[in-house]
Amino acid sequence: MTAATPHPVELKLRTRSRVLAVTFTDGAAFELPFEYLRVYSPSAEVRGHGPGQETLQLGKHDVVVTGVEPVGNYAVRLVFDDGHDTGLYTWDYLYELGRDRDKKWQHYLDRLAELGIPYPTSVKR
Repeated sequence: MTAATPHPVELKLRTRSRVLAVTFTDGAAFELPFEYLRVYSPSAEVRGHGPGQETLQLGKHDVVVTGVEPVGNYAVRLVFDDGHDTGLYTWDYLYELGRDRDKKWQHYLDRLAELGIPYPTSVKR
């Protein structure tokens, strides 16, 4: 992280709407759905230890973030109700998730479709 990298000035956990709202120093503001955050967790469990080792996350439609724990001055650890809590969401990564949300979410949906796994139409997005 460089001095020019935006960092959060506000993090709000909105459990009813299931989003983490993040506002950055450059004025950018993002609402990141819990499912999206879980599917794109930066943990080794999800991302693996190198290219091609990613694990597609399934059945995370109803996942809830139950805690947000600061990690130094550079990240937060999100605690999910499915027991997942090993990913450190750096400021850079949170910003990337917000900035690239539409593209990343479509990539996730495309991966599901390639495997013949329909995304539930009953899930509100």
